[in-house]
Amino acid sequence: MTSATTRLLPAFAAVLLLAAGAAQARTETCQPTDEKKIAGLFDRWNDSLKTLDPAKVTANYAPDAVLLPTVANQPHATPAEINGYFVKFLKDQPQGAIDKRFIKIGCNLAQDVGTYTFSFKDGNKVSARYTFVYEFTGGKWLIVNHHSSAMPVKE
Repeated sequence: MTSATTRLLPAFAAVLLLAAGAAQARTETCQPTDEKKIAGLFDRWNDSLKTLDPAKVTANYAPDAVLLPTVANQPHATPAEINGYFVKFLKDQPQGAIDKRFIKIGCNLAQDVGTYTFSFKDGNKVSARYTFVYEFTGGKWLIVNHHSSAMPVKE
C-alpha cells in the first residue's frame, strides 16, 4: 500500500460510516393503519370534548402541535396555548359531527380533511372546514396540526 492510500483509508471509512448511518436514519417502521382507524381519531377527540376537561382534549395533541382554531386569531403552538383555547371553547359544550371527509394515509402520518358541524349547548350550530394531521409518535397517533375555519359562503 502506498502512503497516499494509507492516508485515504480513514477518510474512506468515515464516509462509509456516515452513509450507513444516513441509510439507517431513513429506515422507518410504518405503523399499520387504515381509514377506519384514522376516522376514529376524530371520534377520540370529539369524545374528549364531551368530558369538558381541557387537559383531556389537549392530550390528543403532540407537544409540538399547532392549532389554528376557528374562533381565535392567533395560532396556538404550545400545549399551554392549546389548553387555554379549550378552556374557553368547552364552556359552550361543543359537539362535532363530520359532514364530509377525505382521509390520506402515509408512513406514520395521516390527514383527515373535510367539513364538520358543531352543536352547542345554546342550540346553535356552526359548520366549518377542518384539517387534522396526525403523526404516529411515542406509540400513539397524535394531532400535529389542526386547522379549522369558518365556511366562506353562507348557503
